Amino acid sequence: MTDALSLSNVSLSLRGNAGTVDILHDISLTVNAGDTLGLVGPSGSGKSSLLMLMGGLETATSGTIAALGTDITAMGEDDLARFRRDNMGVVFQSFHLIPTMTALENVATPLELAGHRDAFDRAEAELQAVGLAHRTHHYPAQMSGGEQQRVALARAAAPRPKLLLADEPTGNLDETNGAAIIDMLFGLRDRHGATLVMVTHSNELANRCDHVLRLRDGRIDTTLRAAE
Repeated sequence: MTDALSLSNVSLSLRGNAGTVDILHDISLTVNAGDTLGLVGPSGSGKSSLLMLMGGLETATSGTIAALGTDITAMGEDDLARFRRDNMGVVFQSFHLIPTMTALENVATPLELAGHRDAFDRAEAELQAVGLAHRTHHYPAQMSGGEQQRVALARAAAPRPKLLLADEPTGNLDETNGAAIIDMLFGLRDRHGATLVMVTHSNELANRCDHVLRLRDGRIDTTLRAAE
């Protein structure tokens, strides 16, 4: 089976005003193509930092990270940006929508940057897939938190990425909207055949993953089939 992600002896330390802080310690793991992995653990355990390393949004202090067979730890910033554009979709807890753009423009922007001539047609199709056909020309401030997160999901899925990374995708939502986002997230994964890795505090969301990895104090605590 093909590896979508492979981390070998990865550590992360960040330098701050109080000195160097060790975030992650000697992480080694493999995620098979098409699998879903939930990253769980207490706050401050390093879950989001690990996800950022997988996406090349943070640089490892040591060790190697291969995404889709490519060593991303050896890439420069520009090459990493292109690799993410062509292969990854990232969903953040705080949405990160561009406030001066409509829902359609927010979803179409990464497609335009990648040179897709049908960017707006594909963006419209993705918005329809997440139930937002009626919000196409609305700006983020005109939408609820749940609707904004659906736009963020559509934006991440529109380029049809091989890797879909989500950081607390339901963290800012109420129970009803959170459940809807969970269904949509897995629906997008199934529709595009992507490998899905997510950080979550939700047992319901973690229980739907093929594998669950628990972190504690920057180390792999245990690997579970389902969340405890």
